Amino acid sequence: MTISEKILAKHAGQSSVRSDDLIEAGIDFALGNDITAPLAIEAFRKSGAERVFDRERVALIPDHFAPNKDIASAMQIRTLREFAREQQLVHFYEVGRMGVEHALLPEQGLVLPGDVVIGADSHTCTYGALGAFATGVGSTDLAAAMITGKIWFKVPASVKFIFRGQRRPWVGGKDLILHTIGQIGVDGARYKAMEFVGETIEALPMTDRFTMCNMAIEAGAKVGIIAPDAVTEEYVRARAKRPYEFYRSDEDAVYESVYDWDVSALEPMVALPHSPQNVKPVTALPQIRIDQVVVGSCTNGRLEDLRQAAAVLKGKKVAPQVRCLIIPATQWIYQQAMREGLFEIFLEAEAAVSTPTCGPCLGGHMGILAAGERAVATTNRNFVGRMGHVESEVYLSNPAVAAASAIAGRIAHPDEVQ
Repeated sequence: MTISEKILAKHAGQSSVRSDDLIEAGIDFALGNDITAPLAIEAFRKSGAERVFDRERVALIPDHFAPNKDIASAMQIRTLREFAREQQLVHFYEVGRMGVEHALLPEQGLVLPGDVVIGADSHTCTYGALGAFATGVGSTDLAAAMITGKIWFKVPASVKFIFRGQRRPWVGGKDLILHTIGQIGVDGARYKAMEFVGETIEALPMTDRFTMCNMAIEAGAKVGIIAPDAVTEEYVRARAKRPYEFYRSDEDAVYESVYDWDVSALEPMVALPHSPQNVKPVTALPQIRIDQVVVGSCTNGRLEDLRQAAAVLKGKKVAPQVRCLIIPATQWIYQQAMREGLFEIFLEAEAAVSTPTCGPCLGGHMGILAAGERAVATTNRNFVGRMGHVESEVYLSNPAVAAASAIAGRIAHPDEVQ
């Protein structure tokens, strides 16, 4: 079996499962945010249920419109707050404790290797970087899981992606996943388990692994997953709040297809509007003037991402016509970046630093684009109107390219501003 099949078999109480099997699996953790959880709470109440299945296995994290951007968002977050209090949920994280959910939960040791995790947010697949089967679901599915501690799946077929070669400077997990989506398309792994393997993956730090699995959904995948190893163990050992288990695919596991790439010549990549599959090397782009840069989100708002942006911005200034927004993904990342002097670098470069929020990524607040404006963002989606006006444009990149673009006032390779 593949790693995904092994995890699902264990949680379904079966000796084995195969792709297309319909199973009911126990879950280890469930989560919702300020957009999706109110609907789940409404469905929970309509069901007549009185208690969640386990108050330590459900997290509510208002991170999309937080801090409250208007009355409607304040009411939504109040719904979460009151439900968390009523159910005595251990894991309710609001402003001051809050972080972007898919950075916060691994950091807190709440999602772990071998888990089955569901969340009412499509980027729940991020936790596959830990060797968990993690996927997004609808709000009514979240309600059912909060009540029963179970959910049904059709077991996905697995696709293996083998990455070989040593990465060039400024190339990270974001570039590997953009390259992948550019090769197979936004529906190239629809309802599949994308399994990332190879020497390049083994050399990746956890930050880049999270980024790759985070954007599996942008290829249509059910889950992105990386078998846990010594890098994973080092990350989870001090954080884990409960026992965990490492799984690996068998040598004779069955894959629907296999891709094998040497990425040693890969450059930093940029996804052009209006699709994550519209990918080109940054050096192949013409001069594209920009108005805004966003470094943050559940894709690239971790400490290492901020360090990379700071390395490019140090001693430089953001171009006068550009707004540069730096958004640490959690309170801990915010505090650590401040201790390391990264904020001083950002502020001297005339960038703005925000409290943790998803705000600009989904066009929610704190970074909305006007008609005709262009942004370079370390976020995950660049669909029409994703960050504001339908006549705006979003270009996806890694943090180093984003920072270089902020300095140049156009999309730029980091080497151009060093």
